[in-house]
Amino acid sequence: MPLTDLRVVDLTRILAGPFATMMLGDMGAEVLKIERPGVGDDARGWGPPFVDGISTYFLSVNRNKRSVTLDLKSETGQELLWELVESADVLVSNFRVGVMESLGFGYEEVAQRAPKCVYAVINGYGASGPRATKPAFDIAIQAESGLMDLTGFSDGRPTKVGISIADEIAGMYVVQGILLALLERQRTDRGQLVEVALHDAMLSMFTFQAQRYLSAGERPQRMGNRHPSIAPYETFEAADGTVVVAVGNETQWRRFCEAIDRAHLVEHPDFLTNADRVANREQLESELSPAFQKHPVSYWEERLGDAGVPCGRVRVFKEVLDNERQADRGMIVNIGGDGLMGLGIPVKLSASPGKIRSRPPKLGEHTEAVFRALGHTQEEVAAWRAAGVI
Repeated sequence: MPLTDLRVVDLTRILAGPFATMMLGDMGAEVLKIERPGVGDDARGWGPPFVDGISTYFLSVNRNKRSVTLDLKSETGQELLWELVESADVLVSNFRVGVMESLGFGYEEVAQRAPKCVYAVINGYGASGPRATKPAFDIAIQAESGLMDLTGFSDGRPTKVGISIADEIAGMYVVQGILLALLERQRTDRGQLVEVALHDAMLSMFTFQAQRYLSAGERPQRMGNRHPSIAPYETFEAADGTVVVAVGNETQWRRFCEAIDRAHLVEHPDFLTNADRVANREQLESELSPAFQKHPVSYWEERLGDAGVPCGRVRVFKEVLDNERQADRGMIVNIGGDGLMGLGIPVKLSASPGKIRSRPPKLGEHTEAVFRALGHTQEEVAAWRAAGVI
């Protein structure tokens, strides 16, 4: 696998960090998940539901890792962490700003003792600025970034997205930053600091919405399922459900009108261009909606699909996952060898694909094995355990 022989010391918890380190593990890295003795990652208890006493939340982002328990506030625990860091290629943390420094593991300290180690940090608002120490969870970032202001219908309340999108996007950016730093290390033989703030990551996703305001002064508004710059690009109610239609150019517009038996709209003066259709959106919807109500969603999927018009059924989540089991894309897989199912790896490499090698670990499952491999004796490990260090 691409990251075989790469060692990652994982000091993250909850979602953004574990999501990132899971992706590294999926591609072959050895990920040592450092957890508090007796407690572990907070997400272990974020349930129900639970499987064998572990929350499904934790199970979703912690496969392909080894759990090592360490009391980082103890002198011995810090000494043992230094052994791991000095043997690692990457260190990842998502503690509050200042915590790693207070423990003696700030970037400057690590860069001095382990200069080849890439040091990755995930935080809420960045390590500098007036919000640096402000606590942050995903929903707070969705609110503070403006995402909730853009999500929902114009006459409704601001709404969060149905997934922890700020955490997950930040996790993907961290992986990108780590890989870039590792690539740079091939030239310089040194690691560097990689910082990703959830708020920065979320802002970067606004692309055309932000540009619309910055360049034209137009404030984006909540529009439900509509698109601010394209029409039709929204949902319509069919006879037995909801269908999504996305018409992105004039060729698709002509094919779309023909497919729904509204060919006369192609030359309608109010709908000649996309700009015309956006400006006259309500009138356009009143012309299109009755056509969709005549037939079921399956009819429109086939009809519009044959015409080359992007469309889709609004599916319930259960149906999506049940269908993926039959799709043969490797996105619903056995992640434990014992019937524990989970999501697969979306990045498909032809020559060196990733692999799910192990289920999410039990708390401290690999502590003894990891330190014995570093040369410590069974007696030392037993003494640390008795003292609460591990």
